[in-house]
Amino acid sequence: MTLPIAQYPQLLKSKAECLRKLLMPFDPPNLAVFASPTEHFRMRAEFRIWHEGNDLYHIMFDQTTRQRIRIDHFPQASLLINQMMAILIPLLKINSILRQSLFQIDYLSSLSGQIIVSLLYHKPLDEAWQTEAKQLRAKLQSQGFAVQLIGRAAKQKICLDQDYIDEKLCIAGRQLIYRQVENSFTQPNAQINQQMLGWALDCTKDSENDLLELYCGNGNFSIALAQNFRKVLATEVAKPSVKAAQFNIQANHIKNLQIIRMSAEDFTQAINGVRTFNRLRTFNLHDYQCDTILVDPPRAGLDPDTLALLQNYARILYISCNPHTLCNNLQTLCQTHRIARVALFDQFPYTDHMETGVWLIKTA
Repeated sequence: MTLPIAQYPQLLKSKAECLRKLLMPFDPPNLAVFASPTEHFRMRAEFRIWHEGNDLYHIMFDQTTRQRIRIDHFPQASLLINQMMAILIPLLKINSILRQSLFQIDYLSSLSGQIIVSLLYHKPLDEAWQTEAKQLRAKLQSQGFAVQLIGRAAKQKICLDQDYIDEKLCIAGRQLIYRQVENSFTQPNAQINQQMLGWALDCTKDSENDLLELYCGNGNFSIALAQNFRKVLATEVAKPSVKAAQFNIQANHIKNLQIIRMSAEDFTQAINGVRTFNRLRTFNLHDYQCDTILVDPPRAGLDPDTLALLQNYARILYISCNPHTLCNNLQTLCQTHRIARVALFDQFPYTDHMETGVWLIKTA
């Protein structure tokens, strides 16, 4: 598999022009464009495994034709993932226990040199599998890989050691630690993530009061932005992400950040007094003077109640993975706010995907 690297500048230019046209009705300022590395930019990758006689190999399916494509080298993925792919497959080929019923391999790597390999099976994993898996891990570690090996089957997950790695990102000259949990959401393009966090840090640099973040994940934004605010209150519904965020708070010595395990929809009901929640009994929401809110919602965008909630805040930082639902939400938000800054973060080069950052200031 090869990438059209020579075409990347034009592809990015076209993507930026498309975003400008989508945002034109909202009178945005000049678009800041953050380019990705042209190869080895993805920190995670998932491949199906194809068995053919004594051979097995990674495959992907063409999204249009559904034909399978053999993948021996994947230039989109990090160098570490590619190195692991090349070493792992020959070791699996010669091991009948580890290769039997194996149908998928997931990789999660980091800039800090750590990697998780998850082997997914159509069979239950027994003691024989664990014995062979431990030997495989030892072989990989002897070749210099800082690797965690995980086995998955129906209703079964076996971690030989741990199910996370600790990433290190450099944000505006400061190194931050982020625990990333297997099978949980993490930003796929670490280099772009560093640029995105730096941009968000610059947007909020003159803040004085508190920040509320919805959909905080493992604290990706909250950890980086805490230095710009008196206090930060963040919400996330997924337990593994909340646990990782709590670790990240401690690891980065953040003293002014609190995480609540709640969905954005439930928190909106709580702050509007529609419902009460036991998990908020130790929190006094009135202690927070949040005049800035940050949202990084799923592709569907914001629900109507949360969208209405945003209009109460003086400043909104909206990170979007879907420019179309973003524009739908901006039709409401721009009734009370103006776009002060906007950016395109090219998380997925060579695709139509557009990650957008919008900084809105209240006008009414």
